[in-house]
Amino acid sequence: MSASSGIIHQEMPKGDQSGRMHGFQLWANLPSSLKMTAPRYQEVKVGEIPEVTDDDGTHVRIVCGNFWGKTGPVQGIAADPIYLDVSVSPGRSKTLPVETTRHAFAYVFAGSGKFCNASGPLAVPTEGIKWADTAPPVEADNRSLILFDHGDEVTVHAGDDGIRFLLVSGKPLEEPVAWYGPIVMNTQEQLRQAFEELEQGKFLKK
Repeated sequence: MSASSGIIHQEMPKGDQSGRMHGFQLWANLPSSLKMTAPRYQEVKVGEIPEVTDDDGTHVRIVCGNFWGKTGPVQGIAADPIYLDVSVSPGRSKTLPVETTRHAFAYVFAGSGKFCNASGPLAVPTEGIKWADTAPPVEADNRSLILFDHGDEVTVHAGDDGIRFLLVSGKPLEEPVAWYGPIVMNTQEQLRQAFEELEQGKFLKK
């Protein structure tokens, strides 16, 4: 969904019988030239997401962008992201290409492993976990975020149970960010104006 100047929404997922839900949201900022454009929405069903399995068993689902000769179904995102769901078999090492012009991160959500030449993993807090109680784990395990410096590849060595992670990269916008609540602009003045228009009923443009 590209909210642009026309969508403010509330999400109310049902989850399973206990209210639990397994999923991710990635918010990609719009460049200043596109912030006030018309909103749009694209729905993608699971069967539309291409999957590739390499000879060593590494499995990749391509949600967005081009990878290993496949193109993900999500299109038209300004940061031109590549959004991958990667699974590496237990004990295997795998090197994946990343363009040097991109910023990249990995988010582990099953198993564990070690990423070569990357930042130390940060255990990402969820509900019921306080920031002050969060200590970096020895290796990147479930709910760990890893940031990468500039380079042309990412190498991971999977642990005993294998590893599954999101590998996301995108082109930096290199613009200032002013953010509050649901609105992201470039300056505090633009942010103030946006909230004034919201209160006056002028912000949501058709």
